Amino acid sequence: MDEWEHIPQTEDVLPAPGADAGGMRRNLLEVSVAAAVLAVLVAVAAPAVARPSGTVSTRALTPLESGILLRLNAIRAEHKLAPLRVNPRLATAADRHSHDMVARGFFDHNSVSASFQQRLRRLYGSSSSGRWSAGENILWSSAGLDPKQALDLWMKSAPHRANILSSRWREIGVSAVARAAAPGVYGGHDVVVVTTDFGYRG
Repeated sequence: MDEWEHIPQTEDVLPAPGADAGGMRRNLLEVSVAAAVLAVLVAVAAPAVARPSGTVSTRALTPLESGILLRLNAIRAEHKLAPLRVNPRLATAADRHSHDMVARGFFDHNSVSASFQQRLRRLYGSSSSGRWSAGENILWSSAGLDPKQALDLWMKSAPHRANILSSRWREIGVSAVARAAAPGVYGGHDVVVVTTDFGYRG
């Protein structure tokens, strides 16, 4: 039987339309950020989670995604922390969640059909020792977001900063998905949604 500790940490940042605070571009309409941490301890005797073949995709990072990863690892290096390496399972989890949010018009760590813990367990939660943990930062903004803006927003918020600077994490998945006239909470604006999934498997 699985045991886990789920500690959601959320903060929303909503600058005024056209705000240019902190070097953000003038076309930045709205920014929301949220962070979550999930620590999971699975009994060592628990069977591994079966994963159907073909569930994990590998693709090259987009310029925005690779820029976010480079900036994030540079910040970690400034704090004497090890760089995070891309894990295909975390990358797939992040990519699916970013696409799901822009398609269905929601912004949350829990999807319509699964909790944050369930989402990450499906793709990442099995290891030979039975121990794993994961964290997540999400952000949405109008088109034109750059890596520095994304990391500046996260670093100004304690929960997001904690994820970025956690010595626990070893791996990461990064996904940035743009959509024109996004539905739901995005109000029909052209947006980019970013998900970073952090992880450790012992």
